[in-house]
Amino acid sequence: VILFNDTFTEGNYPSVGIAATRLLERAGYEVLLLPRKCCGRPMISKGMLDRGKAHARYNVDLLHPYVEQGTVIVGTEPSCLLTLRDEYPDLLPGDSKAQAVAGSAFLLDEFLSRLLDDGGLELEFTPHQGKVIFHGHCHQKAAMGIEHSVRALRLVPEVEVQALDSGCCGMAGAFGFEKEHYDISMQIGELVLFPAIRDNPEATVVVTGVSCRQQVEHGTGARALHLAEFLAQQLVD
Repeated sequence: VILFNDTFTEGNYPSVGIAATRLLERAGYEVLLLPRKCCGRPMISKGMLDRGKAHARYNVDLLHPYVEQGTVIVGTEPSCLLTLRDEYPDLLPGDSKAQAVAGSAFLLDEFLSRLLDDGGLELEFTPHQGKVIFHGHCHQKAAMGIEHSVRALRLVPEVEVQALDSGCCGMAGAFGFEKEHYDISMQIGELVLFPAIRDNPEATVVVTGVSCRQQVEHGTGARALHLAEFLAQQLVD
């Protein structure tokens, strides 16, 4: 499998990529890293479509030869991975290579869920006797839902998973970092997400999106784990 080591994993949170690699290798896969460019999501979100298209072109040409050989692309950051899947065919209309890359791109939890359905998932986890609060990333919820995430978390024996109906965390990409939007960003977090975490101080908080994890830590002081980090720490040695 190709691990799409997004910018945040590469530059800010390498522990997520390390955890994903541990899981994939333990599941029997060789993990490849390629010299990819940024997925293009920041450019797309700011209307710089020509630059986003150039990044799409580069990444599709890089990834397609591997996809042709049956290699799967696995990502951990929803917005980045889903840009390959949702936006690339639109940015490169009629391009069969873009379609093939899109069809071979999966989030880590989705990939594990597919392996489970196919009877090809051989991972052993230690029990977790406690609650896991899961907050789903907006892009993920809109494009594919959180069912695969919850299913992957429940691979851990004895775990209690509470998936919050929390809407947006309030960060919304760069929105919550902008001074003029800070107050409303925090108000959104206070609707459901922040109180749920404060009311469950012993719970483990699991969040897939990097901006959501940053918002949780800023708003509550709790360190949220990526799903890959939680699963990797529960692996049987």
